[in-house]
Amino acid sequence: MTAPLIRPGRDEDEAGFIRIIGDCWSEYPGCILDVDAELPELRALATYFREAGGMLWVAEREGAMTGMVATRPLGSDRAWEICKMYVQSSERGSGLAHRLLGGAEDYAREHGAERIVLWTDTRFTAAHHFYEKRSYVRAGSIRILDDISKSLEFRYAKPLKGLVVEALDAAAAASAERLLASILVASVGAGASLSYLPPLAPEKARACWHQSSAEVAMGHKLLLGAWWEGQLVGTVQLDLAMPQTQPHRAKVATLVVHPDFRRRGIGRALLERAEQAARGIGRKLLTLDTRAGDAGEGLYRSLGWQEAGRIPGLALDSAGKAGEAVFYFKQV
Repeated sequence: MTAPLIRPGRDEDEAGFIRIIGDCWSEYPGCILDVDAELPELRALATYFREAGGMLWVAEREGAMTGMVATRPLGSDRAWEICKMYVQSSERGSGLAHRLLGGAEDYAREHGAERIVLWTDTRFTAAHHFYEKRSYVRAGSIRILDDISKSLEFRYAKPLKGLVVEALDAAAAASAERLLASILVASVGAGASLSYLPPLAPEKARACWHQSSAEVAMGHKLLLGAWWEGQLVGTVQLDLAMPQTQPHRAKVATLVVHPDFRRRGIGRALLERAEQAARGIGRKLLTLDTRAGDAGEGLYRSLGWQEAGRIPGLALDSAGKAGEAVFYFKQV
C-alpha cells in the first residue's frame, strides 16, 4: 500500500476537517464537536492559519482525508504551536502521524522557531504517548476550557533547535519516563558506567525513572534533560537527599547520553548545567563515582573535578569481573 499524500490544506477541505476531527473526538466520552459554536475556523481553516502566519497540511489517500496538522507562531520566545493534529484510526501505527508532525516541526524550525508547544485534551492518552515519544514533555499548568465538552488540556513543549539543557519538574519528569528509559537501555547496552548490567529490561529501566519522578516531586532530586535538534537524548540527576550534617552537598548521578548522540558536547553541557543548578540552590560540594577507565573520566577532569580515591573490586561488569571505582569531588 502506498503512503498517503501530504499536501497544503485548503479552505475547501472543510468537510474533511470536520469529519476527521469529529471521528477522533467521538472516540472519547464527553467530547462534543459543535463547529459553528466553538470551532468556526474550520469553515476556512487554511485562511485562518495563513493569517496567523502559519501553515496547514492534510494527508489523503485516494482523495479521502486521513490526517491533518497545522503550526503557527506564538509571537513570543521564538515559539511556535502545533495545532489540529489528527490522524484517522486506520492510519495509526503506519508512520503517518510522525510524517505530519515532523513536517510541521521542520517548517516551524525553518521559520525561526526555537521552541514548540502544543495543547492536548487530558482524555487523549494515546496522543500523550505519541508526543512523549517525539520528545515533548508536560509543561506548566492544566488549561481549563469553557466549552461544551468541559475540556481540560495538558501543555506539552520541547526545545526545537540546537543543544538545550532544561530542568524537568515532576510532571515533565513523569511524561519523559518512557523516553528516558529507552536512553538508559541503549546506554547500558553500549557499556556506560551505570548501576545496571546489559541487557537492561525496558520495564526495569522504566521503574528507575518512575522512582526518579517521584523523588523529583518530593524535592529529593533535580533532573535535567538535554535536547539535540528537538530530540531528548541525555539526562543527569542531582541527588539532594543528603544527611542533616551535609546540607551543602549533592551527588551527581545517572549522567547518560544516547549512544547515537555522543561526542557532540552533550555530556559536558549536562554536567555544566548540573553544577550551575547546584550553585543556584546552595549546594557547594558535588560528588560522583564512576568505573575506573570509563570515558567520562576525561570529561570530569577537564571540568576541574578532583579524584578523591578508589575502591578496588567495588562492582562487577557483564562478564562478572570485579572492577575498580573512582570517586570525584568538586567545589562549586
